[in-house]
Amino acid sequence: MVAQEALIWPGNSYPLGATFDGVGTNFALFSEVAERVELCLFGEDGAETRFALNEVDGFVWHGYLPGVSPGQRYGYRVHGPYNPAAGQRCNPAKLLLDPYAKAVEGSVRWDQAVFAYPFGDPDQRNDEDSAPFVPRSVVINPFFSWDSDRHPRTPYHETVIYETHVRGLTKLHPEVPEAQRGTYQGLAHPAVVDHLQKLGVTAVELMPVHQFVSDAVLEERGLANYWGYNTIGFFAPHNAYAASGTRGEQVQEFKSMVRTLHQAGIEVILDVVYNHTAEGNHLGPTLSFRGIDNASYYRLMSDDPQFYMDTTGTGNSLLMRHPHVLQMIMDSLRYWVTEMHVDGFRFDLASALARQFHEVDRLSAFFDMCQQDPIVSQAKLIAEPWDVGEGGYQVGNFPPLWTEWNGKYRDTVRDFWRGEHATLPEFASRLTGSSDLYLSDGRRPVASVNFVTAHDGFTLADLVSYNHKHNEANGEDGRDGSDDNRSWNCGAEGPTDDPAVTALRDRQKRNFLSTVLLSQGIPMLLGGDEMSRTQHGNNNAYCQDTEISWVHWPPSADAPMPDGYEGDQDLLDFTARLIRLRVEHPVFRRRRFFSGPAVRGKSGGPDQLGDIAWFTPAGEEMTDDDWAVGFAKSLTVFLNGDAITESDPRGERTRDESFLLLFNASELDLEFTIPPQRYGEQWVKVLDTALPLSALTDAPAAKPGDAVAIPSRSMQVLGRV
Repeated sequence: MVAQEALIWPGNSYPLGATFDGVGTNFALFSEVAERVELCLFGEDGAETRFALNEVDGFVWHGYLPGVSPGQRYGYRVHGPYNPAAGQRCNPAKLLLDPYAKAVEGSVRWDQAVFAYPFGDPDQRNDEDSAPFVPRSVVINPFFSWDSDRHPRTPYHETVIYETHVRGLTKLHPEVPEAQRGTYQGLAHPAVVDHLQKLGVTAVELMPVHQFVSDAVLEERGLANYWGYNTIGFFAPHNAYAASGTRGEQVQEFKSMVRTLHQAGIEVILDVVYNHTAEGNHLGPTLSFRGIDNASYYRLMSDDPQFYMDTTGTGNSLLMRHPHVLQMIMDSLRYWVTEMHVDGFRFDLASALARQFHEVDRLSAFFDMCQQDPIVSQAKLIAEPWDVGEGGYQVGNFPPLWTEWNGKYRDTVRDFWRGEHATLPEFASRLTGSSDLYLSDGRRPVASVNFVTAHDGFTLADLVSYNHKHNEANGEDGRDGSDDNRSWNCGAEGPTDDPAVTALRDRQKRNFLSTVLLSQGIPMLLGGDEMSRTQHGNNNAYCQDTEISWVHWPPSADAPMPDGYEGDQDLLDFTARLIRLRVEHPVFRRRRFFSGPAVRGKSGGPDQLGDIAWFTPAGEEMTDDDWAVGFAKSLTVFLNGDAITESDPRGERTRDESFLLLFNASELDLEFTIPPQRYGEQWVKVLDTALPLSALTDAPAAKPGDAVAIPSRSMQVLGRV
C-alpha cells in the first residue's frame, strides 16, 4: 500500500461516484459520519495506492485524479466512529464499494475479513483487511454510440410484458453461441429476439440486473442467489451476465442489448430492488453502505440502533426518509433511463419504499419525487404492492402514476379455473380491469398488471401439475416457498402418462393464457410458459442457477434435444395467436373502464347496446340472484366493439368487432345459448381452449338461440359477423 496526496486535485462534489471526462476522473462520496476518507486505486498487480480525499462539501468527500481512465479499479476506506450500539460502523480495514459505481469487478469471497466482527464473537471489532476478498468498483467509459436509438414508448394499453431472467432465458438456447449463453449478448442474439417478436410481446421485464451478491449460506450449500434480489450496486449491471468482460465492458454490452431490443420494437423494463441491500442484518458483511454511513443509509431500531428494522425479510431496509438515500435512488433511476436507455422499472416490495416512518404512506417523499421528476415520471413504473411488514399488502393503493402487479387478479383467476365456489363476481371484476381497486382514485384499467404466474411461485406448467410445492433441491427441508399456491394438479401429482390428465392440463394452460391476454389491463407472461417450462414443482427457485430454472428450448437442426426438454410448439403457437388477437382488437385493451359497473352490465335499452353485457349459460342477462349463486362457474360476456368510448391516436372514434367470451370452469360439459338477436345475428368461433390450435377447425356460424357445446373447464371466443 502506498499513500499519495500531492497528485490529487480538489475536484467537485457533484456528480457522486467516479466520472471520467476524457482527461481524468472525479471521485465523490457521501458520508456524514466520516472523519477521513481514502480513495484506493488498484493496479494490474493488485497493489493498492491510497489518496486522501481532503475536500468536503455538504458531507461529500471529493477529489480529481488526472490520468485515471476507464478500467481503473478502486474502492474506499472510511475512517470514523465504530460504535455499533449507537449505529456507527466505520472501519478503515474494510474496503468499500462506491454506492455510485457504474461497474463492479469480482465477487465476494466469504472470508471472516469481510465482517466487522470475528466469527463467534459479534461484540468484538475485527480489523482484518477485507480487500483481498471483496469486489472492486470500476471507472467506466461513459461514451457509447446509440446511433438513432429511441425509446419505443409503447402505450400502456398496448403493452404485453414478458418477465424473464438474463441468464436463464438463454443458458440452454442451442442457437446462441456457448460463450454468449446466459449473458446480455445472449439475450440480444437474433434467435432470441426473433422468438420474442414472433410471440408478439412488446416488453421484456428483466429480473434484477443491478450488481448483486450471492449469499454465503447458499454457497455453503452449493447453491447460488439466482434471482438476484440482493443488490450491492444500484448503478452497475451485474458483471456475471457479461460475455465481454467486467472492467466496464459489461456496461457497453448492456447498452448494446438495449439498442438491439429497441430496434426490434421491444422495451426493456428492469426489476429493481431499492428497499434493502446485500449487507443483511447486524451480523452481515461490511461491503459498502454499512461502512460508509450506516445510520444514514439504513433504518435502525430507535430503541437499540445496533439492530436494523426489517420490512423486507432480508435483514435490513433502506432509510427512505433520508435525503441522500432518496437522492441515490432517484439518481439511479435517472441514470438507467438516460444513460442505459431502459424504458421502465418494476419495484420489488414497493410498499417498503413508502415507509418513511412505520406505516405505508402513498404520499411519501419517494412517490412525490417520482411524480415531479421529468425523466422518471415518463418511464413505466410498476409496483410489487406489498412487503413483509405490518400493513404491507397495498394492492390498489398506489398513486395514479403507477401500475401494479395485481396479486388479487392472480389469486382470483387461479381459483376460478380450479373450480372454487363463489368466485364469479370477483372473476368478472378482474376480467374487466379491476375497477373495484383502481376506479375510485381516477386510475384506469392499465393500473392492473394481470398475471397468473411469475418468477415467484409455480410456472404455468407446474400450476396445473402440482397441488403441493416440491422444493427439496433448495436444501431447506420444504420450509421455503409459499403453501398458498391455489394450484390444481388435474388428477395426478407431477409427471403422468395418463392421457386424460395431460389433456386437461393442456386445456387449463390455454384457459389461463386466454384469460390473461383477453382481460382489460396489462398482461404479463412468465418467460418459458409459452413452451410449458417446468421447475418440477419447485415454487421458490431463487437459489437454483441450474436447469431447474433455465428455459429449455426446442433443439435446432444440428443440436441434440436438451435434457428435460418438455417444449410445446402448439402452446407457443396458441400464445402467439392470442397476442395477435389482442393486438388486432382494441376491445380487449380498452383505455377506460366499461361504462357500467364492472360486474353489472346494462344493455341501455331495447335499441341501444351498452359496451358490455353478462349472460348466464342459458343466454339470459345476469341478475343479482345469478351473481349470488355460489356454485356458478360459467358465464357469457358480450364485448361491444361499437361502444368503445375512447379515440384512437388521431382523434378518430375507435370501432372494433364485437365478441362473446364463453367461460365454463365447471367440471361438466355445458350447452351455452347464444344471446338474443340484438347482440348479433351470427357468431363464428375465433378461439377454443378445449382443443390445441392445430385441431381448431371451421365451425358453422351460430345464431341467436342456438346451443353451443362448451366442454368442461374450457372457454370459447366467438366473433360477430
